[in-house]
Amino acid sequence: MLKVLITMNVIWRNSVSCLRIKKVPHRYQSGNHPMVPLGSRILTDPAKVFEHNMWDHMQWSEEEAAAAGKKVEENSAVRVLLEEQVKYENEASKYWNTFYKIHKNKFFKDRNWLLREFPEIIPVDQKTEQKLQELSWDHAKTSAADGFSRRHCPTMPEENNHKKSCGSSGSQSKVGSHFSNLESKENRKGPLKTELFPGSNATFRILEVGCGAGNSVFPILNTLQNVPESFLYCCDFASRAVELVKLHSSYRAAQCYAFVHDVCDDGLPYPFPDGILDVILLVFVLSSIHPDRMQGVVNRLSNLLKPGGVLLFRDYGRYDKTQLRFKRGHCLSENFYVRGDGTRVYFFTKGEVHNMFCKAGLDEKQNLVDRRLQVNRKKQVKMHRVWVQGKFQKPLHLIQKTSKLGFSLLFHG
Repeated sequence: MLKVLITMNVIWRNSVSCLRIKKVPHRYQSGNHPMVPLGSRILTDPAKVFEHNMWDHMQWSEEEAAAAGKKVEENSAVRVLLEEQVKYENEASKYWNTFYKIHKNKFFKDRNWLLREFPEIIPVDQKTEQKLQELSWDHAKTSAADGFSRRHCPTMPEENNHKKSCGSSGSQSKVGSHFSNLESKENRKGPLKTELFPGSNATFRILEVGCGAGNSVFPILNTLQNVPESFLYCCDFASRAVELVKLHSSYRAAQCYAFVHDVCDDGLPYPFPDGILDVILLVFVLSSIHPDRMQGVVNRLSNLLKPGGVLLFRDYGRYDKTQLRFKRGHCLSENFYVRGDGTRVYFFTKGEVHNMFCKAGLDEKQNLVDRRLQVNRKKQVKMHRVWVQGKFQKPLHLIQKTSKLGFSLLFHG
């Protein structure tokens, strides 16, 4: 009964918000992010290729593309035995736990590029715009944030425990932060208090799936200290990784909730209701999941977004140097490989990404192939990197549908 009441309260808040604003609100993006996505360092003189470590927007010649295809054909000719494939699937969390036990938080670098490519991560209004422009991303310091009540949620940390239909591609996603703010105000005025889950008092909520040791978590938290009514959820199915996040000196329980979760388990509940997230971050995570299970994962994540919410995606692209370097005997299935440590990786095409997220009911706002040339200046070696980056939004027309449903239930239920 309580779950029904909470759902009804959310529907009622959505309805009231729509009646008040009478139009679709927008999230205003920060003006201090570059207009050109995926970088702007273009190699115009091949003689200067070793002057920088990375070049953006590299175009492949027909010969280079053919050579890459031939390498993939060769390294996928011999497949891993089926019994071994079953083991890698069933023991996936064990291999990632071992990975983080060995490398801790030293393997991956912090993703300080996140805000440049994904300004949707934070709600930017006129008041916070100036603060964000003054913020030095490389020297951001963490400060304690206001705690939240755990009165109705025994699993929430104490206040003082701070240590611990598809649209066209290429356009920027604009989502409703004002809608989020109105929703929060209605929540506080409503008859039902929903302080039942971490971050329930927040007006802007983010989930990072596959947080690892926190290489995205802490750059985001350093920025969110200027947006105190925001809240970050982060999860990983490797318990060791979640422990590393919670033990980090910059972890703030007042503004972040890290938890162990297997996104492939459809029956496993999240520590918050469906339909409340403004942003989901899915960066270099989906590629580690078996291709047969990817669509189910994306479908489930889509349900967590509120109407207008956006899912931000970045992962390995077809013919990335990582794929070309695999030796024979490591291929599990087409474009799906197992590394020497037992972890797995898939290499996407732009079309596959498009189909997967659109089937989940999300509108495509951006879907780009990011081709770069990585250079080892000391060894005079050139390596082609390929990633796929996309932004997918939950249709705003769903607000109207839930509003009608809410009024129907209220007056006829």
